[in-house]
Amino acid sequence: MNSPLPDTIVPTPAKPSTGSRLRNFLLLSAGGVGLITSLILVGMWQMGANLTHRVQRWLTLFEPAPSVDPRTLIVQQVRGASELTTAVFAMEAVVPAQQDRKLGDLTIGRTTLLYIAHGEVRAGIDLSQLTPAQVQVQGQQVVMTLPPPQILDRKIDVTKSSVYEYDRGFLGLGPDTGPALQQLAQRTTLDRILATACQQGILQKANERAEVAVTQLLTLSGYDSVQVKTQTPPPHACQPSVHS
Repeated sequence: MNSPLPDTIVPTPAKPSTGSRLRNFLLLSAGGVGLITSLILVGMWQMGANLTHRVQRWLTLFEPAPSVDPRTLIVQQVRGASELTTAVFAMEAVVPAQQDRKLGDLTIGRTTLLYIAHGEVRAGIDLSQLTPAQVQVQGQQVVMTLPPPQILDRKIDVTKSSVYEYDRGFLGLGPDTGPALQQLAQRTTLDRILATACQQGILQKANERAEVAVTQLLTLSGYDSVQVKTQTPPPHACQPSVHS
């Protein structure tokens, strides 16, 4: 009788030892660290390249495309005329002046002076007050609002003026105040001429002529459509000076 065959023995795989597991872990860890390090280095290189590019842009000198504000150019062009005198009023006046010498309430002498004065008043526009806000430009069309007209100057032409008569009265008892009376006559003449010029509309004439002059100036500059607006003179424009 045959004896039974022994059972087939299936080999059991050997379990890795603790040292093998540690070695595998270290290999995997080293690979992961290498991969992470590589990713970090690549990221740092990209950041460095971007930073270098930005720094180069910051340090690179460049000139933007030039821009021109036509309003400013127009203002500079018109301001070149500075004070635009557009109306002149001249008048000759005979102005008397006098001064008494008193003793208490009694007049003991009187000095009189008769002055023939030739005066002149200039009115116009102070173009230095023009601002870009007063200029509108649209293509070849320009609309400009001028500053209000004003009295630019008033003066006595001393070359055409003279003392016609100077009298100190009986026995020359009047005070010898010829220069003072002449200055008084000149100041009075200036106020009289200014008042007369304003009554005859010198500021309105200044507005009208300034409108024509500036329109011609801008038209010659090449604009197809030019509109110049004026302003009403200020109420104090014709006030006389205050004498001390």
